[in-house]
Amino acid sequence: MKVKGIKFGILGMGRSGLSVAAKIKELGGIPFLSDNNSEDKIPDADKIKMTFRTEFGGHTQKLLENDILILSPGIPGKIRILQDAKKMNCRMISEIEFSFLIKQNKSKIIAVTGSNGKSTTVSLIHHILKEAGFNAVLAGNIGIPLSSYPLEKAGIDIIVLELSSFQLELIDKFKADVAALINITPDHLNRYNSFADYAAMKFNIFNNQTENDLAILNYDDMNTKKYNEIANRKIKYFSLNSETDIYYKNNFIIINGRKYSLQNTSLKGPHNIANVMCSILAISPFKVDARIIQNSIDTFTPLPHRLEFVSEISGVKFYNDSKATNTDSVKYALSSFDKPLRIILGGAGKNEDYSVLIPYLINNAKKVYLTGDTIDEMAAAFIGKIKFDVIEDFESVIKKAFSDSEQGDIILLSPACTSYDRFDNFEERGNTFKQIVMGLKR
Repeated sequence: MKVKGIKFGILGMGRSGLSVAAKIKELGGIPFLSDNNSEDKIPDADKIKMTFRTEFGGHTQKLLENDILILSPGIPGKIRILQDAKKMNCRMISEIEFSFLIKQNKSKIIAVTGSNGKSTTVSLIHHILKEAGFNAVLAGNIGIPLSSYPLEKAGIDIIVLELSSFQLELIDKFKADVAALINITPDHLNRYNSFADYAAMKFNIFNNQTENDLAILNYDDMNTKKYNEIANRKIKYFSLNSETDIYYKNNFIIINGRKYSLQNTSLKGPHNIANVMCSILAISPFKVDARIIQNSIDTFTPLPHRLEFVSEISGVKFYNDSKATNTDSVKYALSSFDKPLRIILGGAGKNEDYSVLIPYLINNAKKVYLTGDTIDEMAAAFIGKIKFDVIEDFESVIKKAFSDSEQGDIILLSPACTSYDRFDNFEERGNTFKQIVMGLKR
């Protein structure tokens, strides 16, 4: 892709926007950064202004003076300036697409998407590849912009990408050598017109693959099976319940007759077994020694905010699952423990149907505590079906769950919602939970 002398309009001054602007400038292009937020709400705005052409407080017609527009993942395509851009046939791409177009051909791509489990899966893939001696980089929705790496230079063997539906919306030439779709469950319905539209974005990950590339699907997920005709590549399946290309049986993962033990892994729950299977399939084209794979499974450290053990106080265990931002994540969390627990639910909603949690809460929850902006929605869904307490304050809801607890109880933060009602992101929510728990311990 030619960059030198080309004018790029970049919507959004978050991590990906700033990263791609820096890469464009490095390669001789002319970046223009635009953000809807006012200047005082942008970190390091003065430094950004000194480095790039900018505008704050709204996306103006100045964007249309550029040759190509690059959209940050959080920018919805329905905003007015983008509708104007479409009328002018202005080229619009994502940071992922741009990065793909400038990368060295020899660098292979393993891309993973899904409603749940993406970050754990790509992190394990990256861990295995690093242990095997590959120069592998980890990027995408996990928080590291792909454009921040020297993609245009030789030396990177494998790029491991976590991709959200937002990042997959503007895929054109992008192609993954290995593409995996872990699962599809209702999510982000406040952005898409329907679940079908959301699912279609997920399947963009298979765009441009050929018969020489590998597509990985979850055999147990009815939605991935339903849409598998879109992924008409070399397809391999993983399953917890059926003997597919890779499957789970008696605490072993089995592929081509070889067994990998899960006895020593720190990953908890059936959903994480699926993540491990997907990871093993994803690295299968790269001839990694089985002993390295087993050692990597044994030594992998689970990511924070995903069924993360925090502490034990007076015989009560606390788990932080702040990354559980949809109902399916909560189902996984509830099924990962062998005893009923006290669960804290609530946050900023995404138009999900919370009633789907009722059978899981009846079977797996000792008591339910509602908090956050979704209190009314959740209460309306649960009333008359399950008992729950309503406590608006985040610290108070944790303290109430603890005061209700007996020795041997488990308290789980697994919100089924995003964090934007009170926190900047799920990490801040999870860290606040951990701080409050440690305060109780002190």
